[in-house]
Amino acid sequence: MRKPFLIILVYFFSTFSLFSQSKDEREVRALLDFQIQEWNKGNIPAFMESYWKSDSLMFIGKSGVTYGWQKTLDNYKKNYPDKAAMGKLKFDLLQVKQLNSTHFFIVGKWHLTRSIGDVGGIFSLLFRKVANRWIIIADHTS
Repeated sequence: MRKPFLIILVYFFSTFSLFSQSKDEREVRALLDFQIQEWNKGNIPAFMESYWKSDSLMFIGKSGVTYGWQKTLDNYKKNYPDKAAMGKLKFDLLQVKQLNSTHFFIVGKWHLTRSIGDVGGIFSLLFRKVANRWIIIADHTS
């Protein structure tokens, strides 16, 4: 008798959680889903469409700080030259926090399942709303 009640309760809270997300949060999450889809297609330029096309874009990785959209794209292409290196991307979002009406802060884990060996780490992203569109202005991935 308890099992149907638990199923209904889980469904209610998962549905409630979906509807409790703001429009902005849904847009930011959709951008992250878009990135996963494009990465898994092997399409780094499309993956990069969620990033700020500016020399002020900041990417912090194992090699230090990189500034600029083009330099970040070039680094992705250099470090992931083919689908074997790119593998299949998965994100596990740990925190999605709206800081104000124009900024989101995201913390999560990333994982690449690859035939040449899996890799993964943690990331933090700062999104900003520019011209009514959410973009990543800073990425710290390790």
